[in-house]
Parts: sequence; C-alpha cells; structure tokens
Amino acid sequence: MKAFQIKAGAGLAGLERVERASRKPDANEIRVRIDAAALNYRDLSFAKGQFFNPPDYPLIPLVDGCGDVVAVGTAVTRFKLGDRVITSYYPRWIDGPLSFGKTAVSFGAQTDGTLAQELTASEEAFAHAPRTLDAIASATLSCAGVTAWNALFVAGAIKPGASVLLLGTGGVSLWALQLARTAGLFTIITSSQDEKLERARSLGASATVNYRKTPEWQEEVLRLTGGKGVDLVVEVGGEGTLARSLKATGPGGTIVVIGRVSGGGGVSIEPGALIAGAKRLVGITAGSRSMLEQLVRFVDVNEITPNIDKVFPFDEAPSAYEYLEMGRHFGKVVVDIRA
Repeated sequence: MKAFQIKAGAGLAGLERVERASRKPDANEIRVRIDAAALNYRDLSFAKGQFFNPPDYPLIPLVDGCGDVVAVGTAVTRFKLGDRVITSYYPRWIDGPLSFGKTAVSFGAQTDGTLAQELTASEEAFAHAPRTLDAIASATLSCAGVTAWNALFVAGAIKPGASVLLLGTGGVSLWALQLARTAGLFTIITSSQDEKLERARSLGASATVNYRKTPEWQEEVLRLTGGKGVDLVVEVGGEGTLARSLKATGPGGTIVVIGRVSGGGGVSIEPGALIAGAKRLVGITAGSRSMLEQLVRFVDVNEITPNIDKVFPFDEAPSAYEYLEMGRHFGKVVVDIRA
C-alpha cells in the first residue's frame, strides 16, 4: 500500500512517500481502507520534534481518518465488512476518566496513523462514522471534533443559553462554534482577519472580535457580555492568550485549555483572579471513544457539516502540511487518500 512516513523532529522535509505491506488482522483487529485523513497542529508538532514520547523511528503520521472495513479478525464483534468507521484519538481510552495508561498511545504519534491507504488496528480503536457525512467531513471528528465536544460539554459542562468564547478559526474552534450554536449558546469568536470573522458569522457566531485591531480583546468580550464575562473559554492559544482569557471569564466560569498555538514563553496567572471569581482552569487532551460516539450521534441528529477549508490529493500531502503551517486556513485541512 502507498503511505507517507516521518520521524519525529525531521521537519516537514522529512515526510517521505513509501510503500508498506498490507497486514492481515489479528483476531480482534480490523483492516480499514482509508479514504480521507485530516491534519491537526499536533502533526506539525510531531514533525518538529515537539510531541510527547515519540518513537525513534519513522512512522505513518496523522490521527484523523475515515474509511471502510475491508477485513476483520476472527473474534471481531463491533464491525462487519463494509462498515464505514473513523479512528478514535486514543485507542486505549474507551470510556471513563483519563489515565496515563489510556493516553499513552495515539495514532500518528506512538503508532502508525492514517496517512496511508490502509490501517490495521484493534476494533476498539474505531467508532462508526456519521451516516450523514461523507469521508472527507467524517475524517475531522477524531481530533478536532471530539476535542471541541469535550471542551464544551464534558470538561466545560456548559448549559444551553450560556456564553462561550472561542479563540481563532482553526479546526477545534470552528467545530466548537458549530456545536455551540446547535446547543443554543451565545458564541463569541476571535480572529486577526475580518474576512474570517465574516465567515464565522455566517456559521452562526453571535459576535466577533478582531484581536489585531483590538489588542485588549478581553475588554471587548466583557462589553459584549454586559460586563459579566463569558461562562466558558475554549483556550487554544496557551501562554500568549491565557491571562486575557482569564479576565474575559465571568464569575464561576471555566477556561478549558486545549492548545498552545501562540507559542511558549511562560505566563503569569494571579491566583486571586481564580479565587475571587471562583473560576476553573481545566486542561484536556482530545477525548475518549465514548465521547466520540456521543459526538457522532449529535452530528447525525442535527445534521451538522464541519467546515472544510481545503482538500489535497494524497501525493500532495507535504503541501497540506505546509498550508496548515502558514495558518491561513479557515476550518479543516484534509488529504483525500483516494485522489
């Protein structure tokens, strides 16, 4: 089968096209013909050597993938031939609270991922794909989709009618926007580009803030909420935005930290700001298969279609990485393995 592989820290230039042999499934495994695979910032981090606990040899990257089951092991009970499936971010995290054991392995980071024609793994590492979406759209649920779900409804425990602040217009933030809008939340989203903010409004954003034109954007968030602050922040910026997110959060609110795209450098947080406002600061990492299955049901019932920015054919996968790195995308970047 055709595939790409890369060694952690090799940089984007280290992504190479290879041929891999197909593997017969073991008793509890399925083999999936991958139709589409989506990129995430974690894939750039892996290429740059910034990802936790990578192997010292090349592996097939990417965690997001959708395809059809083409072979099943003798003991498989969850799937049959022809079923359309999507990968679960952490193959060992089926349900329940997070543990180091459950999150020790992830596709495209510690084990081969989805940037290939086939993926063979335990049946427990997959979920049924949404029946209302095609392969390109379904491939975006495993990382960005489930992370947004966890941030809003699990770790964030947000309720209908509440307010949420979303930073930027990347994959997680736009997934969160569409989920939040469907759940009846008041949504504020930020960007440095008015064009992207206009597109966000077309997706249902209640209010928008250009953080380049308004550097003290936390003050604008307070104004938009009548001085109360938001109930929840989906914080993807990290060190560069966390202090402002804390100020933009109302009493009893929650800041769910899921990324650090603004880079390192450290951040100083005044404990009194948390204590006086009874605010919560929570870190999350993607989500369990159970959360992914909840998301699939929500998507199907509400017929949500995720926003796809650009689709690259398989042979142009390196260009997809470069495009993601430029940061000009609005929504998800996907590789069509069939093309």
